[in-house]
Amino acid sequence: MKLNVSASLTYRFAGPTWVIAAIEAAHSPDQAVLSEELWITSGPALIRDTDSATGEHRFRTALEGQVGINYRAVIDNGQRPLLGPDARQHDWAELPREVLPYLLPSRFCPSDEFMRFAQREFRSVQGGGTRVLAIIDWLNSHLDYVHGVSSAKTTAEHTFIDRAGVCRDFSHLGITLARALNIPARAVSAYAHALKPPDFHAVFEVYLDGRWWLLDPTRLAPVEGMVRIASGRDAADIAFLTSEYNCQCLSQTITVTRVPDEAETRAA
Repeated sequence: MKLNVSASLTYRFAGPTWVIAAIEAAHSPDQAVLSEELWITSGPALIRDTDSATGEHRFRTALEGQVGINYRAVIDNGQRPLLGPDARQHDWAELPREVLPYLLPSRFCPSDEFMRFAQREFRSVQGGGTRVLAIIDWLNSHLDYVHGVSSAKTTAEHTFIDRAGVCRDFSHLGITLARALNIPARAVSAYAHALKPPDFHAVFEVYLDGRWWLLDPTRLAPVEGMVRIASGRDAADIAFLTSEYNCQCLSQTITVTRVPDEAETRAA
């Protein structure tokens, strides 16, 4: 699927403030960046950072006053595969070294505190893919998607108690349960086609059968229409904007539209 994605962010900074931004699509094997453009209305030159292992891009710069940050791109994410029940769970000895950190507890995903619950709830479910799909079913059966009940400090433990949250809360609890079952899992920020209202979307991936599989635990957007931006242990690693001092978000507009294929264009 080819997608047009764009982000237009306007912030006000009281004084010179360093920021780290992750709003550019990753250049990864499962998605091709056909064209892209990034521009800022004012400020010094950008320091560009690229992770050669994941193809993720971030930039650093110092901003002051009212500033617009803009990005647009055309992405081809091909035929993004969907996780099936037959995907095999690996023994730890089989896992690549770079995957190992995603077995461990992190700030928002205290998986060590969920091991007893996860084993009791999912013990009878056999197979890696089947277990992960059972986790997604459990999240949708036991959590309500509700704005305003969580904050940037909410952990998976809080979400488990409140039984409500938004996309990052669903993902944190999904990651936590997967890790508690010895399945590597990581947080992912993404652009998402058909997400209503349009916004940056927090989803997660699990490592099974020798690859990472993208999942939306909220089921609000199809995985086939997602564009990966950044990945990490939890939301602390994938924030679209991190600043050294407080700043004010004045506006944010995200759009993701499908590019018609040639057959559709000819028919029109």
